[in-house]
Amino acid sequence: MDRPYVVCHILTSLDGRIDGEFFSAPECLPAVRAYGELRARFDCSATLYGRTTMLGGFADGLVGVLPEGRESFPREDWRAPVEAENYIVSLDPEGTLRFNGSFIERRGRPKAHGIEALTERVSDGYLAYLRRQKVSYLFAGEDRVDFPLLLCKLRERFGIVRLMIAGGGQTNWSFAREGLIDELSVVVAPVADGGAHAATLFDRMDDLPLREPAAFSLQAVERLDGDALWLRYARKE
Repeated sequence: MDRPYVVCHILTSLDGRIDGEFFSAPECLPAVRAYGELRARFDCSATLYGRTTMLGGFADGLVGVLPEGRESFPREDWRAPVEAENYIVSLDPEGTLRFNGSFIERRGRPKAHGIEALTERVSDGYLAYLRRQKVSYLFAGEDRVDFPLLLCKLRERFGIVRLMIAGGGQTNWSFAREGLIDELSVVVAPVADGGAHAATLFDRMDDLPLREPAAFSLQAVERLDGDALWLRYARKE
């Protein structure tokens, strides 16, 4: 299937955490800076986040209860009538995220058009809301996100040829378990967190069946400022 090249680019602690108190440690700051600077090297026109990560810094909260209205919408993809060069894709199966407009603008990041990845469980009220906000949406499954289908649609509908996945752990694993991560880039900060409930680089959702471990082949190791490491892997064929 014709799909984008997928890069998973993540910052972790020494114990594999991707959130937690370690971010506030001064020893972590060089790794945080390097992580941001390295993003541009991958030349990805779109970044995909899970719902929790979107709520942490990209969406404008939860949309709340919406009136259903009188109009019903077919469960078909819809592209907003806007011109865009960069995209942020939200994994939001049931349609819960709130947006204040067609574009997401965050400090230090290029202006990006929002694309919602939905399942057919979404309400007509939410589809009407996205159309009012001029946020594009794609359907990728009936009850659960079909990740190969989603990737193909991103390539076909939006011309995205390089896609970055940047967490959270369940999102990362959803792609890894299907062999859909072509390149894994991990910046490791020289600090440990130890948080028992913090998300890790890869987290399997409890309702997902077990599969063979996802294997990668080490391509490069680079020491960065502040004793951080940059590890690069390719998908193992």
